Amino acid sequence: MIVNKVSTRYYGIMSEKVYLVHDLIERLGNLVRADVRAVCHTSGVRPVQLEALHYLTQCNRYSDTPQAVAEYLGLTKGTVSQTLKVLEEKGLLKKRSDPFDKRVVHLAPTASGRRLVERIVPSDLLAMGIGKLSKSEQQATMEVLRLLLSSVQKANNLRTFAQCHSCRFNQKIDDGYLCELTQESLTADDVVLICREHQYSEKAVTGIEE
Repeated sequence: MIVNKVSTRYYGIMSEKVYLVHDLIERLGNLVRADVRAVCHTSGVRPVQLEALHYLTQCNRYSDTPQAVAEYLGLTKGTVSQTLKVLEEKGLLKKRSDPFDKRVVHLAPTASGRRLVERIVPSDLLAMGIGKLSKSEQQATMEVLRLLLSSVQKANNLRTFAQCHSCRFNQKIDDGYLCELTQESLTADDVVLICREHQYSEKAVTGIEE
């Protein structure tokens, strides 16, 4: 009985905080999405198409498949399939078959697709807001958001889709890096890309930079 009372009180307090955090994130998200939608409209693309392209400019060679796009965006395979089809028809995306498994399709933005992403992302509205913060405030904001994101992912057993350098499988070697999961060599460019197989290292989880 005592345990139930404590649990109820604890979750009641947590609910108030969660509501506040939810409202802040939702409001900020709405502002950014509205800004992006306006730019997308003038560029002839839908926001979901931009999101898929943006993801594909950031992901590594293990994570550039339609399934990975669907998982990252939290969308159905059907929705993503249609989105990718339109992007390909617009000349913003190209596909290629995996050389070792013809059933696997890899995706990559074209030069036009990359230029489109660079023109729209990040949102001008957000960039102007962040520009008003001091360098220490910008760093603190980034760290808090990163901590919240990793906590939500961990609590809900979600894929992290984070940069390779913070992954527990990434190892520094004499001539570069090694992925212990795939046993493949990685370059300095590879380790700043996001990966579907990413798992946080202890240092990254505790907020210590690599």
